Amino acid sequence: MKQDNKSDFDQLSVLIEAGAPEQLAAIVAELHPSEVALLIESLPPEKRQIVWNFTNADDEGDVLLELNDEVRTGLLESITAEEVLAATEGMELDDLADLVADLPQDITDEVINALSIRDRQRLESVMAWPEDTAGGLMNPDAVSVQPEVTVDLALRYLRTLGELPDNTNSIFVVDTKNRYQGTVLLSKLVTSNPQNQVKEILDKEAEAIDVSASEAEVAKVFTGLDMVTAAVVDDAGLLLGQITIDDVVDVIQELADHDILSRAGLDEDDDMFAPVVSSSRRRAVWLGANLATGFLAAAVVSVFQPTIEKVVILAVLMPVVASMGGIAGSQTLTLMIRGMALGRVQDSNQRWLLRKELSVAVLNGIIWAAVVAVVTMLFFASWKVGLIIAAALAINLLAAALAGFSIPLILRRLNIDPALAGGVVLTTFTDVIGFVAFLGLGALFLT
Repeated sequence: MKQDNKSDFDQLSVLIEAGAPEQLAAIVAELHPSEVALLIESLPPEKRQIVWNFTNADDEGDVLLELNDEVRTGLLESITAEEVLAATEGMELDDLADLVADLPQDITDEVINALSIRDRQRLESVMAWPEDTAGGLMNPDAVSVQPEVTVDLALRYLRTLGELPDNTNSIFVVDTKNRYQGTVLLSKLVTSNPQNQVKEILDKEAEAIDVSASEAEVAKVFTGLDMVTAAVVDDAGLLLGQITIDDVVDVIQELADHDILSRAGLDEDDDMFAPVVSSSRRRAVWLGANLATGFLAAAVVSVFQPTIEKVVILAVLMPVVASMGGIAGSQTLTLMIRGMALGRVQDSNQRWLLRKELSVAVLNGIIWAAVVAVVTMLFFASWKVGLIIAAALAINLLAAALAGFSIPLILRRLNIDPALAGGVVLTTFTDVIGFVAFLGLGALFLT
């Protein structure tokens, strides 16, 4: 897209309202498929079809792939089967597998029947795996040669193929039974002595990815080893396909979106222009969960109602203890969820991490308890209340660190996404502990 993304969107919106087809066509024609997809996602549903109608026919498949899942599903409902078939023509099999999952069954059958028998079998092999695994991400069109062939023969073989899968920077070496042996970079292949055998330039250390590995594990391997292409193998070491960096970039973006949106109880595939009723229904689930936890905290406070009535100042200061615990716990929780996602949190280092987080909590507890105590004494002229809130704050910071560390580990063992549920559980925990500590100490020493 041109330098000013906002400018393109504003122009498009004005032209849609004005009904200026020639100008619309000119703007859309200049855009990359990903930019067209962004513009479609940025429009209300009733205007998306207009942009789609001006999309270059050669780009339609790529635009569909770039769209948010919910937006794509909605758009597919409004276009004809012939348009879908035309858009999928020539699409790489891993991309096609992502797309057909959202198609109506009758159109899916037409798309599959339009493929050659060989491509149909390969597509079915990809679709047999969950889309969030290496098998679901892989392109079965991996190029392979055997180690005994010469460099010259390998290059001639590549020329007979005509073209390679997008973003391929290497070919794979297999034995006579198609078992993965290693990788040869294309740059090394074209610069080596044509008479040498491929096995002489073979990188046996190039890591292959198990077909059942999760997409998060795939992303970790690619980012950790700076890979562009990786082989995908089964339990027996047979080469099944390849994953390229363009697929992994998409995964990394999806994981980042999931991490951010799930903390608010949202889904990264949600359409921000979805109907009001649909959006309300989705958000109501977590609003209800939050309301339930809020009543739990309120129930704890109600136990100390007589104390609050006698010492009203406690009601004024309660939010200070709860909010400090919530922030401290969220910091630990965020670090733990990210560490778990990147594979940095293991059984062997959990005790060390727990000691570290508790130590941080103790140090911050001492510092901020002292600050809060002094401020409370100055504003409310009560050294007892100052000491009580200081003690409660220190207790809650320590409890928050323990909760922020433990909650994601417990949720993962229960097969619950820590990013989705961790924040709600943590907030409830820190609120309850903070109120019990502060009001409990108040009841003990002030009444």
